[in-house]
Amino acid sequence: MRLSMPDTGTPDVTILVPAKNEENTIREVVERVMAVPVSKQVIVIDDGSTDKTPTILADLAGEVVVLRNEASIGKGASIRKGLPYAIGKVVVIQDADLEYAPEELAKLVEPIVRGQYGVVYGTRFLHGFPKGMALPNKLVNKLLVWAVALLFGRRVTDEATCYKAIRRDLLEEMDLQCQRFEFCPEVTAKAIRLGEPIHEVAISYEPRTKEAGKKIRWTDAPEAFWTLWKYRKWRP
Repeated sequence: MRLSMPDTGTPDVTILVPAKNEENTIREVVERVMAVPVSKQVIVIDDGSTDKTPTILADLAGEVVVLRNEASIGKGASIRKGLPYAIGKVVVIQDADLEYAPEELAKLVEPIVRGQYGVVYGTRFLHGFPKGMALPNKLVNKLLVWAVALLFGRRVTDEATCYKAIRRDLLEEMDLQCQRFEFCPEVTAKAIRLGEPIHEVAISYEPRTKEAGKKIRWTDAPEAFWTLWKYRKWRP
């Protein structure tokens, strides 16, 4: 699937890749992202990595834009740091591990590039929970879906998915304030408050464990619910 628009010198998509201590996967992630058949800009934000991630990114700097936080500031803040450098019509987030398959990014951004939607989520749960997801994660994800329905009257199947593709002008209008993983509920709340339908497409997902480097913790769950509540009446 190759997406194209009239050549204006502007890429269709900016792919933001926040990364922290991902020496085992970052090279493969970047290589697979670069192979996605879309007109793209790739920005990797190294969030104060203390392993070999900076060295690997230095080797890749000719292919992608590399930004670095000398000390860790969080996923949300790293995404916000990358946004001023984004020039694509669409912005999409790619985690630096391999829970999400970069090859699926094309189908995620296609409806936006074609002008059908402004916001598209890749849902992990359209056909039930993926194999290997921990029970607490299943529960929190289910509760987040219910919270969106209760607070905003909107049905989504996967509020917390990493794969969020958003038209860049909409993302800029959101005036993001996130620091960590509350990026997801903040975008969800503000997209709904902007009157944007959230279109979902099914994606694959391979959950990793804490031992394998998964960084989200149970303490991020209360922050997610609080963020949805905080922005329930937000206006641009």
